[in-house]
Amino acid sequence: MTELQRLLIAYDAHRAEGRACALASVVDVAGSAYRRPGARMLVTDEGRLTGAISGGCLEGDARQRARRVIQQGRPTVVTYDSTDPDDDLQFGAALGCQGIVQILLEPLDFQNPDNPVELLRRWAEGVEANAVVATVFSTAGPGSEVAVGQRLLLTSDNTAQGTLPEAADLYAAILADARTALAAGQPATRHYPAGAGTVRVSLEILRPPVRLTVYGAGNDVQPLVRLAAGLGWRVLVVDGRPAQAQPARFPEADEVRVLPLAQVNQQPHDGSFALLMTHNYYYDLAVLQHLLPAATARYIGLLGPRKKYERLLDDLTKDTPDAAEQLRGRIHSPIGLNLGAETPEEIALSIVAEIQAVLTGRPAGFLRDSPHPIHPPLHSNAPLVPEGRVDAMCAIGE
Repeated sequence: MTELQRLLIAYDAHRAEGRACALASVVDVAGSAYRRPGARMLVTDEGRLTGAISGGCLEGDARQRARRVIQQGRPTVVTYDSTDPDDDLQFGAALGCQGIVQILLEPLDFQNPDNPVELLRRWAEGVEANAVVATVFSTAGPGSEVAVGQRLLLTSDNTAQGTLPEAADLYAAILADARTALAAGQPATRHYPAGAGTVRVSLEILRPPVRLTVYGAGNDVQPLVRLAAGLGWRVLVVDGRPAQAQPARFPEADEVRVLPLAQVNQQPHDGSFALLMTHNYYYDLAVLQHLLPAATARYIGLLGPRKKYERLLDDLTKDTPDAAEQLRGRIHSPIGLNLGAETPEEIALSIVAEIQAVLTGRPAGFLRDSPHPIHPPLHSNAPLVPEGRVDAMCAIGE
């Protein structure tokens, strides 16, 4: 289950029971930060939390401020600044991260069908493609026609909706920047002149859950499905053996399907990631033949030694001479990261970790050996403005 799915479930429960709520969202960061823009936390008037905006350091202080926002009925932005480590440890949030994190706190109106949670829900239900949500989080100075908390949701079909008024002077500029962010798949922060002041907008990329098809329903697939489902991935398990392909054996999977060998070529490819874990040479061969022309299959992981793939490739080449070229960059064999994995659980970890690296375009390896930041810098056309800086002690352990 994804973070957003958990947040929506909690939101519905709180609404049904009449508990007032606020939404805390990371909207801008500079330097080191545990979470990036788009991280969210739901807070009730009783202080119940769903989600996270940090590693636990900011949640306690943000909870208190969110409860005040519920009482006051208007949004606000708070800034946690730990760029001076000595000052931060003595007087500030005690983060020790040497970064700036800005949080937008908003009361939620359950009666408003365009409140931020409902806007996210409209994208999340049945989503299959990226989208962008543009959130106004600062309107410094007079003369702005937009307000803090107003949003624009742009989906892949170029449909725009939300609370940002189309009549506002900045609407066209924000929409254009949202289209650019969506095309690039890169989040950003944008600053716009407005009257005598400045409007700042967070452009967050919304990404659908990973769709993973696992060919094979052996016991070694069970921990992999559990791990992938725990990350919110949608998992389809396929096998030709009815006794193995049982939903009861894979309760975390979205679907378990019996697919005889003769029908493999009729199986629609449901996602970008496929794993071949059947332990059956001819079934693996049929699946590879089926996936060979599927350009959407960006990752094909094959369980087994390198020699197995070499033999499979020889057989594929008999009918498709350029099979190796078609699979170049997509096939991963042997599968997984080099973690020294041996047990099914360890192998599942190495496979899921490799998929995550491919998904994010990262080289894996030890972070200590990387000369680059853990997270790429956020694209912005102006420096972060640390308005609303607060002093808050870390709440870990409370």
